[in-house]
Amino acid sequence: MNAEWNIRTCADCCAACQTKYADGETLMSRLRFTPEGYLRDDFCADCWPERSPGTETETSAWATVWHAPIPKAEEPLKKETAESLLRELMETEDPSKRNVVFILAVMLERRRILAEKEVHLQPDGIKIRVYEHKKTGESFVVPDPQLRLAEIESVQREVMDLLGIPLPQGKSAPNRPPAASTDPETTEKESAPTI
Repeated sequence: MNAEWNIRTCADCCAACQTKYADGETLMSRLRFTPEGYLRDDFCADCWPERSPGTETETSAWATVWHAPIPKAEEPLKKETAESLLRELMETEDPSKRNVVFILAVMLERRRILAEKEVHLQPDGIKIRVYEHKKTGESFVVPDPQLRLAEIESVQREVMDLLGIPLPQGKSAPNRPPAASTDPETTEKESAPTI
């Protein structure tokens, strides 16, 4: 299992007492890093204080609301969206798409589809950003590649190409970022595309 990124679905019942959640119920979620990768546990309000810490470290914890799944109607034509592309790339776990995965996650955060819940700094210095899908409660574990402004344009072009969006005529990429910052900590997050 690749621990770099993955989607963690909110369980429909408490990890401790196994009671099914009611639609709209507030629960607590945590993310633990184990030798197999990141594991998500969801607890009802009563069981959260009594949870077992386990042998692994709790890297993130947050409150969320559980929503009963809504049956999806079949779409006559399937159109690739930023969300479906993000899910597809995270399932393939292709390391060469790390920058695209991060930009898609930031795009969905700006569209208020995903909400950043935690940022975890690994011992090797890699930042891991934990996003939660506002409607489904799924967790998206995404490494932050610390993109520099000079790298963003090529990643924007790749995202547009994967989404089937034509480049505007006379421009090499949309929303060209402002002049490069001299701040080495500047990341793509501050200048993500608004495709």
